[in-house]
Amino acid sequence: MANTTNSDFIPLGARPIDRAGHHRTDADWLASAYARDDVLVLLMQGGLPLLVRDGGLVWLGPEVAKLAPGSEPLFLGLDKNGTPVFAVEMPGDFDVEASLIAGTGEFTDFRQAMALMSEMEANLASTARSLFEWHRSHRFCSRCGAESVRAEAGWKRACTECTAEHFPRTDPVAIMLAVKGDKCLLGRQKMWPKGMWSCLAGFIEPGETLEQGAAREVHEEAGIHCDPAKTEYLFCQPWPFPSSLMIGLILPAESDEIAVDKNELETARWFSRDEIRRVLAGEHDEMFAPPPFAVAHHIMKEWAERES
Repeated sequence: MANTTNSDFIPLGARPIDRAGHHRTDADWLASAYARDDVLVLLMQGGLPLLVRDGGLVWLGPEVAKLAPGSEPLFLGLDKNGTPVFAVEMPGDFDVEASLIAGTGEFTDFRQAMALMSEMEANLASTARSLFEWHRSHRFCSRCGAESVRAEAGWKRACTECTAEHFPRTDPVAIMLAVKGDKCLLGRQKMWPKGMWSCLAGFIEPGETLEQGAAREVHEEAGIHCDPAKTEYLFCQPWPFPSSLMIGLILPAESDEIAVDKNELETARWFSRDEIRRVLAGEHDEMFAPPPFAVAHHIMKEWAERES
């Protein structure tokens, strides 16, 4: 059965702008674009986006240069009108209320912010967060150990000693729903809010395919056997914690006896399709699903809306 949705409609990945990567190496163009009267600049601090108090990003113009002189802007691309869009990481001691933009908004936890931003804003903020986190954790060259510098509008780091070039990487994560007949397998971790259940998930390891990694994770965490060759791809979602690509899958299970690895999960169990439908409708009295900004919600919804 064809999917009822696709990656273009998954939160954090929806409504992307033109990244215009050909401009990243043009220092003169970037400087001119950053100084344009119509430039759009979002601010982040320690991974938190600056949001208007009733929701949505605070957008600034060329005046942002006065707020953080010397900061290196990250070029995010061009919107549908050709307007350049940048992001700036503010220093840890920057205080909104003591600055020129006092009263405009506040830096907000990203998970909370996801529900308050438009689709395009969420995509931009997610991209900026992933890149800023990468720069924060990759200051030194992995080849020689010297400190590297930002390059190409924030999309590369270059070592000034050995000339090695370093590019941001995305970690592939399989997030999957094992199914058998009219039931699906969900698990929960001890740290989660009481009553929340979700799909199993895990990082893909070197030397294995996406399908093999997904089947391995289901078996390791819950003891359920799945045939990698029968894996069904659904959609994916960029996840900036710090920089993953969550790849949604459905795997037909070949066994149903659960054996939970307590190092990975608190518990796991099978749920009927009717139960999942009630969960998604908010009508289940014992459990709830991840929120709609999480790809797990959409995986569960995709399966629940299918015929038995």
